Amino acid sequence: MPDTQLDMDHLSGALRRETVKKNVAAIHISGKLSLLQRKLSNVLLLNAYDALTSASTHTIDARTLAMMVGYNSNDFDTLRASLRALAETVAEWDMLDEQGRQEWGVSSLLSFAKLKSGVCEYAYSPALAQKLYDPKIYALINVQIQRNFSSGHGLALYENCYRFVRTGSTGWWPLDVFRKLMGVDGSDYYSSFKHLNAKIIKPAVAEVNKSSDILIEPEFQKKGRTVTDIRFLIKGNPQKAMFEIDDNDGVRNLRVYKTLRDRGVSDRLARQWIAEHGQEYVQQKLDYVSGQGDVKSTLGYLSAALRNDYQVPEVETPPEPSPEAVEAARQREVEKAQEDRAYADRAAERTERSRKLSVVEELVSRRNPTQRDADKQLFLAGLDNDLDREHFRKHGWRSGLNATAIFKFWQELEPDAFT
Repeated sequence: MPDTQLDMDHLSGALRRETVKKNVAAIHISGKLSLLQRKLSNVLLLNAYDALTSASTHTIDARTLAMMVGYNSNDFDTLRASLRALAETVAEWDMLDEQGRQEWGVSSLLSFAKLKSGVCEYAYSPALAQKLYDPKIYALINVQIQRNFSSGHGLALYENCYRFVRTGSTGWWPLDVFRKLMGVDGSDYYSSFKHLNAKIIKPAVAEVNKSSDILIEPEFQKKGRTVTDIRFLIKGNPQKAMFEIDDNDGVRNLRVYKTLRDRGVSDRLARQWIAEHGQEYVQQKLDYVSGQGDVKSTLGYLSAALRNDYQVPEVETPPEPSPEAVEAARQREVEKAQEDRAYADRAAERTERSRKLSVVEELVSRRNPTQRDADKQLFLAGLDNDLDREHFRKHGWRSGLNATAIFKFWQELEPDAFT
């Protein structure tokens, strides 16, 4: 199926949350879902989540559903086939209730689904809806990350591993349980560990490590020479996490920042020095240190130069300057004074912007989740280019690129907020 670009601006309510809680019962399903069907299951749950226990049925625009899953919105035959598969797939749970009593249950993933007039209507059984809404063990499945997957086995492994990211390991699974989680139980071909490892485990691990926010590593347990159990060691993917870091108002794009990093200064310290002293002052001290020849500890010397304002010593008293030189010096002083005032104004603007962003964070924290979703949707609707919208989606209300628009937006909602 051809992929389509997911435009979050056109989504509202629960669909803008991007992540959805999935109970063990919803993740550990019996059945052989395709990649499309597994993605569809996650999006339907995301759409229904807020009203899982209060509404008997749920609806979603069919084209929106197709867009979020990432396939041709006109291919309703495929959508019908995928909904049919979910209705025929069984979810099974086996867990302790609040009193410590064992509870076993089974339900189809969807109790019914229908398409009518471009709208998909569907429902969960009451028992399964309760489990999905109030999970004791759950994972947060990001529907943006799931779009990166191109195989159902890779996505299935990601779902089953992600909920253990805090513990660092899935624990040991017997191979027959693992085959069931991957949807290959009952296959004579995959009863061979050699085939299972080559066709399922290795490709799925590679895709999870390439496409998601976690890194996993399989370990095997043997009885004699036969592999009997498997577990996965799990940690965060630093490359994926890197993209979630704010750009700190473009500081990382400055030449002086890059020079500091080349000299071995950490990211945090480089940004701190630039914020405290300004890029011109830091560049002066970098030039000073560079002129001192072989320095044992560049970081320590640079820190001292910034702290103590090291200056290049005067060699000798220059001759009396000419009137032209005096005038040129005066002009430079005027220009420097103008630059200093401009720098002070920029520093004041940065300080004021930082204060206002803190105010915005406080205002947002007072809003309930529904109001926050509505606020973001309303703000995005007022942005007129893709760059602004993409920056806001990444950084939210801390988006430096949209700071002016953010302050105007909240000023209209809370007139006295910044006074």
